[in-house]
Amino acid sequence: MDLKTIMKEAGIVGAGGAGFPSYAKLADGADTLVINGAECEPLLYTDYVLLHKELPMVLAGIQSVLEYAKIPRALLCVKEHTAKRLHLVDGTRLADKITLKTLPDVYPMGDEIAMIYQATGRVVKAGNLPITAGVIVYNVETMYNVARAVKYNEPLTEKWLTIAGDIPEAIVVKVPVGTPVWELFEKNHIVVSDNYTVLDGGPSMGKVIDVETAVVTKTTKGLLVLPNTCEAVASKFVNGALSIARAETACCQCTRCTDMCPRHLLGYPIEPHKMVRTAKGAATILPQMVLSASLCCGCGVCESLACCQGISPKAVINEYKALLAKNKLRYVAKEESVVAPEREYRMVPSQRWEHILGIAKFDKLAKYVGEQKDFKRAEIYLRQHIGAPSVAIVKEGDVVQKGDKIAESADGLSLPQYASVSGRVMMVEGVKIIIEKDSE
Repeated sequence: MDLKTIMKEAGIVGAGGAGFPSYAKLADGADTLVINGAECEPLLYTDYVLLHKELPMVLAGIQSVLEYAKIPRALLCVKEHTAKRLHLVDGTRLADKITLKTLPDVYPMGDEIAMIYQATGRVVKAGNLPITAGVIVYNVETMYNVARAVKYNEPLTEKWLTIAGDIPEAIVVKVPVGTPVWELFEKNHIVVSDNYTVLDGGPSMGKVIDVETAVVTKTTKGLLVLPNTCEAVASKFVNGALSIARAETACCQCTRCTDMCPRHLLGYPIEPHKMVRTAKGAATILPQMVLSASLCCGCGVCESLACCQGISPKAVINEYKALLAKNKLRYVAKEESVVAPEREYRMVPSQRWEHILGIAKFDKLAKYVGEQKDFKRAEIYLRQHIGAPSVAIVKEGDVVQKGDKIAESADGLSLPQYASVSGRVMMVEGVKIIIEKDSE
């Protein structure tokens, strides 16, 4: 069985972000494999702990990809603070063809377009995939999962994640995919008060979740407990439609949101200050007017740092992204981008970003507490990846063991799903399969 088939059969997706099926990234034409260990957002230490505890397994996964895709080199990219904690320096040879690349402690350096440029000096053409620049990008945890699949024929059933925020101690745990968040918090004595919000992901790009119903998915990198008063949480509740209405009259056209936009600084034709002044009615009739909105990485620099009028360019752009998606439109450039010479001086230091978001005091190095297994149930969603949802192959009442296939991949871009715990299938519905442990 070749590596591409192994990765697909194991159900491996990108360990954070949108969950692109990892097997589909393997393509001819790459001369550089970039491994994202940057921990783009504050408070997250999942990749650091993985590198600290499981570096040989991560390197084994990288070597498997290098050999299969015939890629001559790999760059394991981490920020300077992570390199120091790992006692490594830029240029360290970690294994054959694998070199450590340190990145500056700035935000949003984990954005793959920014990281590719910082690590290789190449700019991916706007709207194009990294492979067009000769690069394939994977996350640290993805490489760990590849190694487990190759070495032990082990499907993806467990997730490494950080639990942090305004809690006594930040931790990194490994838990079954589908673990209910409420049960995970209960096991670790974490209480969420009424004036607090929990985010799945980082403080800037993470999503607000309901602790009582949410579960750990294959893309969960962190669970953050944050007070509602901090900017990181307040920004999540900005009304996009209201922002557009306000922006049309309140924007002073200072252009600061564009001047500070990380993608614009890389030469991408995205200009938030123009989008906030675009009439929504006109954009609805002619979506091509806001085509460059699809180039936004969602970092929030325009919203939380740049704007002096209290407008959220990010919320406006999100509205236009939805409009473009509805019309199946996106920006794809043929021309090369020219990096702005001032980029180096406009990157946002990570520590400054933490203070802007109001979370600096919660940044504590996470402690690894090990693998946690004794949960009562697992809820396995059939769509934990970009592409067609998995197709259930079990029925209510079936007894399954951890690692058993419970859903097959659909036609096209898709992945199978596996039981992350042993127990009885209690529910099979349109979006998920629920497995409960048999009472002993």
